[in-house]
Amino acid sequence: MSIDRETAARVAKLARIAVPEDDLPKLAEELSGILDFMEQLNEVDVDGVEPMTSVTPMRLKRREDVVTDGDQQEKVLANAPDAREGFFAVPKVVE
Repeated sequence: MSIDRETAARVAKLARIAVPEDDLPKLAEELSGILDFMEQLNEVDVDGVEPMTSVTPMRLKRREDVVTDGDQQEKVLANAPDAREGFFAVPKVVE
């Protein structure tokens, strides 16, 4: 598939990209190359190929879900610029 200069200008306008007139032929050539590559990918037979999320069949390492260092409310609130009744106090933003 071939992209002409006018189509490249229209794509640039729709993408809100300022492309000088001198660069439009190069942009058209690059866009045509992208579309040619997409056509090549469409020729690949992928029937029976399972979708994958990674190129390596690894499972991420997981840690145990255990509570550690709890009951530190006073220490955490000591860092707050304003704390009231055991909570962070923030300015009112909705009137």
